Amino acid sequence: MPPLPSSSFSALQWLSLVGIVWLQSINGTNSNFPAYSSQLKHLLSISQLQLNNLAFASDTGKLLGWVSGIAAVYLPLWLVLLIGSTLGLVGYGLQYLFLTNSISNLSYAHIFFLNILAGNSICWINTVSYLVSIRNFPLERQVAVGVTTSYLGLSAKIYTDIVELIFPSSPNKRATGYLLLSAVLPLLACGITAPMVRYLDVGKDKTKKMRGGFIVMFGITIGTGVYAVLGSLGPISSWFSPLARVIGMGLLLLSPLLIVVGEKIASKLGLNREERVYIEEENVVVEKIENEEESINELRNLAGCERTSSLVSLSSSFGFFGRLLPSLTDYFFSRSRHMISRPACVAALMAPTAGAFFLLLNPSNLSLYISTAIIGVCTGAITSMSVSITTELFGTKNFGVNHNIVVANIPIGSFLFGYLAAFVYHNQADAAGQCIGVLCYQNTFILWGSLCLLGTLLAFLLYIRTRKFYTP
Repeated sequence: MPPLPSSSFSALQWLSLVGIVWLQSINGTNSNFPAYSSQLKHLLSISQLQLNNLAFASDTGKLLGWVSGIAAVYLPLWLVLLIGSTLGLVGYGLQYLFLTNSISNLSYAHIFFLNILAGNSICWINTVSYLVSIRNFPLERQVAVGVTTSYLGLSAKIYTDIVELIFPSSPNKRATGYLLLSAVLPLLACGITAPMVRYLDVGKDKTKKMRGGFIVMFGITIGTGVYAVLGSLGPISSWFSPLARVIGMGLLLLSPLLIVVGEKIASKLGLNREERVYIEEENVVVEKIENEEESINELRNLAGCERTSSLVSLSSSFGFFGRLLPSLTDYFFSRSRHMISRPACVAALMAPTAGAFFLLLNPSNLSLYISTAIIGVCTGAITSMSVSITTELFGTKNFGVNHNIVVANIPIGSFLFGYLAAFVYHNQADAAGQCIGVLCYQNTFILWGSLCLLGTLLAFLLYIRTRKFYTP
């Protein structure tokens, strides 16, 4: 069989990237927990401390994420995706049946275990996404991982839009809607993308720079992020119906296929890469650039805000841009003398995160939304950079295992800091176990802000320790 033409092979590379974008867009199911946690608390008749343990259980699933890394070495990728989506189907699906009273014999321990399964399911899909991005785009792996990872931050926004379309009024139905979609959508997405998301034989003769295509991809991604942010702002989102928001987001998620189509057309016409119209688009975009998760439910209680979904959506949208930001700076300014290393970037992002927690001591809704946006951007960027730092310091070999070991910090932090918040909440609650207002979490936010300042210092020490490694 003769080798594929360069343009045709590039089309397969971009098709795999499109598949990863779709997978990541629906894989942030754990961010939906605040939308249905109140219903679980009421139905199980549990305390805030026990509810926090359920959130911790979801993150605990990530402690076993290394299993998916080992599985990806020995199993075909489509099977890894199937296992991950099936775990999510069981984990979220049984909870959905429980909340809808279709089954009634689930205990607190059962729900805890189901949350572990659901949290672990995310690792399987993430592992496949990272490995394919790194393998199929060896010269642009940091950018490919960064762009696709940014769509993970969009998951909560996508789920919120669909839920608001199907269940526009009933809070209980909206809560069960999140669980139903969390169970079904990943399975459907894995089935659709399994033929697209696969390893390609990217030899040295095929590893050409794909700058033009990534310029277009950045434009599409930025446009998607702007649309998501505008759709999360109350006054602007009211201009569009739920159906219009879902259709708009669907079209934006399909738009990366234009790059695949462009590569196919170029292959048919026999055009060279340098002759494509990407160059014009690149110049325009570069010129424009040169010229110009636990805490969500607690934040709702802080301000007495009933629209949890609006905070989930806002955090998701700004988290999307945060995850995209490292890829943008790396792609356009990596050769600049003023480009700082990723550990230094982490230190620079931890500082405003600390400020955002201190800002939450102000009981106004404006402070609540500003802090949510800042935390979303900063944590999104740090999450994205952790992938790049792992590959830079430990290499791409055994990445699936190494990265899942690194993200083990998530359940540890979730347990320690989440338990602290729940303990403070429990002490401030009334006889009915409820607490609304800034006093519920005042001490918690002071401590969290202080810990973020400590994190800033530790990130700076990491920068000092690895400075020689990042010096050309």
